[in-house]
Amino acid sequence: MSKPRPISGFPEWLPPQRMIEQRFLDKIKSVFELYGYSPLETRAVEPLDQLLRKGETSKEVYVLRRLQEEAGSSEDSLGLHFDLTVPFARYVLENSGKLQFPFRRYQIQKVWRGERPQEGRYREFVQCDIDVVDRDTLPAHYEAEMPLVIGDALGALPIPKVTIQVNNRKVCEGYYRGLGIGDPEAALRAVDKLDKIGPARVGELLAETAGATPAQAKAVLALAEISAPDASFADSVRALGVSDPLLDEGLAELVAVVETAQAYAPGLCVADLKIARGLDYYTGTVYETQLAGFERFGSICSGGRYDNLASAGNDRFPGVGISIGLTRLLGLLFGAGKLGISREVPTCVLVALADEEHRRAADDIAAALRRRGIPVEVSPTAAKYGKQIRHAERRGIPFVWFPGAPDSVKDIRSGDQVDADAATWTPPESDLHPVVTQL
Repeated sequence: MSKPRPISGFPEWLPPQRMIEQRFLDKIKSVFELYGYSPLETRAVEPLDQLLRKGETSKEVYVLRRLQEEAGSSEDSLGLHFDLTVPFARYVLENSGKLQFPFRRYQIQKVWRGERPQEGRYREFVQCDIDVVDRDTLPAHYEAEMPLVIGDALGALPIPKVTIQVNNRKVCEGYYRGLGIGDPEAALRAVDKLDKIGPARVGELLAETAGATPAQAKAVLALAEISAPDASFADSVRALGVSDPLLDEGLAELVAVVETAQAYAPGLCVADLKIARGLDYYTGTVYETQLAGFERFGSICSGGRYDNLASAGNDRFPGVGISIGLTRLLGLLFGAGKLGISREVPTCVLVALADEEHRRAADDIAAALRRRGIPVEVSPTAAKYGKQIRHAERRGIPFVWFPGAPDSVKDIRSGDQVDADAATWTPPESDLHPVVTQL
């Protein structure tokens, strides 16, 4: 067999990195549950007509094929989900009779997108989503809750400071209508590319795709320049002299989001009116999240309000959600050497082995420690004790246990060794499990 080649865009972390990922997942999950979100997992595949009906995603979807399937098979119409919001909306419609509304759920799963791999962007990655949906109407106060949950979840991790940028699609759409632009959605898609292609090219796109005049394009870019950490952004918008009922509604909702964040998490949110989000299903507040020092890579957490995604006939379930791109976040921090872990294995104690005849006794000691929640290994071989200690050192295991009369345990970092009983001895809390640190 020839040496396998890695496939770009499908990350496989080393064990220490995977342990860091698991610690992050545990913390994120615990914060989600603190806010009352219930766990959910949906299937990996969805009908293509569902995946492609909202937003410009057709180039990103991986289509599911069996190697020997027959032409015309129903599986021709299946694809891997590219986010967790679309399958969640489908799940709500299918199970609405079994759910209690408003329904709050979190979902942590892999998703797949066929985009060009690059630093911080992958074709297979883990997302950590929260959403709230209700029947018929969804109060706007849920839009103000999303940043608070994410602020607590990301704030509990050993990562650089995050800033959540918020906007409201009603502000943009109402403003564009007030300007007389005929295709507000095309204008939104153009503005969404502002950071990537710059204002000059966005101005050209506004003319090409939204039919904007030079004066209208200039006014659109003037709105996109407005940013503020407080509700003063609303005065800046009104100073532009454009009026529309939808604009007023969006400003009121966005002010509520920013003021709620100021009250409970000062410095977390910034109103940034260039944030648009490219997916067409967003209808209200939208979110993007910048990681300090990594702004050039774009958002590591995003989402928004959607009113029509989960709807069929007379059934309508508006929602709002936000998603942490965990693989993206970790990939950026791993690549920059910004995360470390105190040891490369979960093991806290290595039980030394005098000879193979005493392996059963060593196993008994290990079992007694494990019953008390202490991660333990027994030495792989009955080598000289010095060699067994070096084996523990190479793996970062802090303690070596020596069976005897009495037993003793050695902190191989300090050299301290004390008598110990497997029924009562406990390591310091800081050594019990590997600790993730920001470097």
